[in-house]
Amino acid sequence: MKQPIFTGSGTAVVTPFTSDGVDYPAFKKLLDFQLENGTDAIIVCGTTGEAATMSYIERMRTIEAAVRHTDGRVPVIAGTGSNSTGNAVTLSRDAAQAGVDGLLVVTPFYNKATQEGLVRHYTTIADQVEKPLIVYNVPSRTGVKCTAETYARLAEHPGILGVKEASGDLALVQKTRELCPEDFYIWSGNDDETASIMLLGGKGVISVAANVVPREMHELAAACLKGDFVRGGAMQRKLRKLCEALFWEVNPIPVKTALSRMGYCQEIFRLPLCEMGTENRRRLEKVLEAYGLI
Repeated sequence: MKQPIFTGSGTAVVTPFTSDGVDYPAFKKLLDFQLENGTDAIIVCGTTGEAATMSYIERMRTIEAAVRHTDGRVPVIAGTGSNSTGNAVTLSRDAAQAGVDGLLVVTPFYNKATQEGLVRHYTTIADQVEKPLIVYNVPSRTGVKCTAETYARLAEHPGILGVKEASGDLALVQKTRELCPEDFYIWSGNDDETASIMLLGGKGVISVAANVVPREMHELAAACLKGDFVRGGAMQRKLRKLCEALFWEVNPIPVKTALSRMGYCQEIFRLPLCEMGTENRRRLEKVLEAYGLI
């Protein structure tokens, strides 16, 4: 039986930048903040980490830095997706060599693969890498949506562990749980659906909000894992306004703005991402104040 890489709250960590490259001292400071506050896994070079704007060398060095600094204390999962299967294989192999515990591979964007193409894409990667692979289903960004039937086919592969489900489709989550074996695991890809997806059998969340509230997201997921959905649901509702505010503009603009105000990184983005709009920044700061974060 396949085992989950982690259960609980994994942080899709931002990548701090300077004007010249990756800000590794700030990155390590942010990792320490996560580790000191109970985060159950680190997900590096994903969407929130602005990996799409990073060079290949930057991505590999950042992945290596996460592995070294974390030093086995929690699993490290690297985002290695691409709209080219060949590129995704290369990124996945190199991340595996860097020592990650698993791979997070987004559905290939722009090409708009068929369901058969998705199966072939993921099985090709998993066939060539000896690290467990998590599918990342986020149709709002990629234009492609996996079906539960596709998950059932992927679940047959020993190297494909489960899915980060960010479609917002709870019916899909239910059907996936019905069609797939117990060892095809589901993680919420939307902070505001963490308790709901865990109630339906999910193992946790790959979280944006955990960048700024790692302890709270860990405790929310831990309550749900224990079956205490009264407490988990209450915590989910308590975090609602923050989770909503972190998506007033496209991720990771709000969360990196928040981390900058909290003193963890500079407010530097890679184009085409840019600084938060004046009005949304003002609104975000009020929310951060209300949660005692600044």
